[in-house]
Amino acid sequence: MPAGGEKGSPAGRAGQPRVFPYTSFISPGRKRDDEGKALMKNIILTGMPGSGKSTTGVVLAKTLGRAFIDTDLVIQERTGRFLQEVIDTDGPEAFLEIEEEAVLALERRNAVIATGGSVVLIPRAMEHLRETGIVIYLEISYDGMERRLEDISSRGVVLLPGQDLRAMYRERVPLYTKYADITVDVTNESFEKRIGTILYELEQHHL
Repeated sequence: MPAGGEKGSPAGRAGQPRVFPYTSFISPGRKRDDEGKALMKNIILTGMPGSGKSTTGVVLAKTLGRAFIDTDLVIQERTGRFLQEVIDTDGPEAFLEIEEEAVLALERRNAVIATGGSVVLIPRAMEHLRETGIVIYLEISYDGMERRLEDISSRGVVLLPGQDLRAMYRERVPLYTKYADITVDVTNESFEKRIGTILYELEQHHL
């Protein structure tokens, strides 16, 4: 759904958005792909820290009967360290290199993939993700992000040298938009509406 939550959303009477219970999207048709292609595509979630990529990804994976991958957890498994430890010890640039390697190593298909917020800074990683699936940008306002993050000191948020949270937000927004196939504004949506909107948009893309 485009930013603003209007155009492209499921609409009821008088153009008002409707909320679809996401259980209604589970059907045998979702598990059948006549051309053997659609179900091979991954569903990739991108967005700011605090936009709910991991939580959304788990529910989508359960609803659609797909595997779930969290690239932040992949990085922790590969390094044997927490994200914040990697950032604090090795620095943000080194972290981005590690993140790039982790994403490029992903070969899974038919999965829901929740990415780290900083992956959008890595062109090769984003191109790899786009080649394997459809990219959904979970859009959130700056104020909404700030409220959800609260204390970022242990969240594994990548801030480049001299960058504060607002500067990070300004830098990343156009990049998320650039790579997105679908944009869903999650700032004020209930979780059920968020899932329903994503499933509706996936239906429009024949996934």
